[in-house]
Amino acid sequence: MGEIDYKTLKKGGFMRQKQPGYFSMRLKAVGGQYTTEQLATIKKVADTYGKGYIHLTSRQGVEIPFIHADNIDAVKEALAKGGVEVGVCGPRVRTITACQGNAVCPTGLINTTRLAEELDKRYGGRELPHKFKFGVTGCHNNCLKTEENDLGIKGGLDPKWDGSQCIYCGLCQAVCIGKAITVDKKEKTLAFDHSKCLFCGKCVQSCPAGAWDGERGYVVSIGGMYGNRISVGKTILPIIYDDTELFAIIDTVLDFFEKNARPGERSRAMLDRIGWDKLEDELKKITGKTQPA
Repeated sequence: MGEIDYKTLKKGGFMRQKQPGYFSMRLKAVGGQYTTEQLATIKKVADTYGKGYIHLTSRQGVEIPFIHADNIDAVKEALAKGGVEVGVCGPRVRTITACQGNAVCPTGLINTTRLAEELDKRYGGRELPHKFKFGVTGCHNNCLKTEENDLGIKGGLDPKWDGSQCIYCGLCQAVCIGKAITVDKKEKTLAFDHSKCLFCGKCVQSCPAGAWDGERGYVVSIGGMYGNRISVGKTILPIIYDDTELFAIIDTVLDFFEKNARPGERSRAMLDRIGWDKLEDELKKITGKTQPA
């Protein structure tokens, strides 16, 4: 075994272990999904080159510990035959995480799998001053905890009420997280304070009379991170309905991070240092407006 280039190996998903010469190998996942063929390949590699077990990471990935440096090329070849790619680490866009979304989940408002795949296609592995994490969740149950990510995307629904269909049962008021709806059953009136709406869509999903409908979109949070320093991402944009606008916003956020961050500085630290207003000014060029966090 010659001299080991730990920096290059880490970039390519090989995490140095405390045992000399051994690595925990991180595999690529998009939206937390692997095919059964990929899982069979991962098992074979773990049995052959590791110690017969894997580690499930906190970001929906798989790591195979105890891969020896001498076996790295053979391991990569074996994985590739089963359609498995090695993941990334270091200062770049990391694994795109996502819940199952509306393809499977009854409360899902957006197709998270499709969006995660598109995010990976556009941004996966992009070199940046520090790591950058995306998280996509289908609804406001927020299984993926989007605000923990540098950029989180949450399914949202902007509700509209049709009084001609309403039976004034009060169920929408009961389920409204933001307390934006007030129903007077006796007087048969309904008041909706849109400024309090969280775009969770529960009023639409729960209405037995079809009095609520609305437009689905994306609620974006920016600047979250969990680790040595914890910060909750901020929602500084109104709900976004269009994919083209969403990706234009993401392009702007990543370009802004790349331009303004110091090496080794997370996006939140950069924004706190130079001022959120500067990013907001850039985003206004796309959306025409921002909103208080």
